[in-house]
Amino acid sequence: MIKQQLAQFNRLDLIGAPTALEKLERLSVWAGRDIYIKRDDTTTLALGGNKVRKLEYLAADALAQGADTLITAGAIQSNHVRQTAALAARLGLSCVALLENPIATEDSSYLHNGNRLLLDLFDAKVEMVENLDNADEQLHALAARLRNSGKKPYLVPIGGSSPVGALGYVRAGFELAEQIKQTGLDFAAVVLASGSAGTHSGLALALAEALPQLPVIGVTVSRPEETQRPKVQSLAERTAELLGVTLPEAFNVELWDEYFGPRYGEPNAGTLSAIKLVASHEGLLLDPVYTGKAMAGLLDGIGRGRFDDGPLIFLHTGGAPALFAYPGVFA
Repeated sequence: MIKQQLAQFNRLDLIGAPTALEKLERLSVWAGRDIYIKRDDTTTLALGGNKVRKLEYLAADALAQGADTLITAGAIQSNHVRQTAALAARLGLSCVALLENPIATEDSSYLHNGNRLLLDLFDAKVEMVENLDNADEQLHALAARLRNSGKKPYLVPIGGSSPVGALGYVRAGFELAEQIKQTGLDFAAVVLASGSAGTHSGLALALAEALPQLPVIGVTVSRPEETQRPKVQSLAERTAELLGVTLPEAFNVELWDEYFGPRYGEPNAGTLSAIKLVASHEGLLLDPVYTGKAMAGLLDGIGRGRFDDGPLIFLHTGGAPALFAYPGVFA
């Protein structure tokens, strides 16, 4: 039912073919457990990443409304803002982004390199704010200012995580379910980073219908379980409502929150160890904000026996450009 309902929504075809599901051969040997990876880091827009799946639907909606400007918000090193700015450039739209410095650093690499450098190349207009504690209000105020100056802004929420944006990962969930069925394997879990909740909510919603016995485990990257859970649950409910369906009986929000410290955007020792391990064994780059923390959770989960028997899938949501903003942490 969900898959059929999804077909009614317009999207831009920015990805084309499904991203690969691959086995990490050397990491699997190291971990003593078969680990597969869903390569959403290889999407084609602006060095790849998961946000483009949400933007396929959000940008289609923006164009349908006659927008000439995409507005959004995030950290200085936001992957979402980077891909939003890139898509605006591709579509001939303006982009205005509100940026915060969540780790209060004065390091020039964080302030000017990585994703922040790319925003300048995409000709995005940046407005620095002290924080994004009231992001919705701040974005609505920005939209009002732009409308008063004659612009037609479209508000893209942080992380692209709205019911419309989450449709991108509903679609990705069915894509992954088909790939899983083609392998003939009985996977134990899918593990991913859980932040603004759109990726987690959409994926879990689709897999609850397509593969109801398969757990989807979100490793939090910015907040504890008690505050992340309602974000994921609420967005899944609102996405189901947009689709005109009820949440599948198998839908469940499972979160691990032991790995996000000390705070969003600041890697810990486990994060850095996971990044170095995967790079040295697979030639594959994770990032210090999202996928490094999620992989640390997956590997620790193996060590602590937290998974049932069977191979595991790691959803790689991208983020490698942010590595260039954190050179000192790997010294």
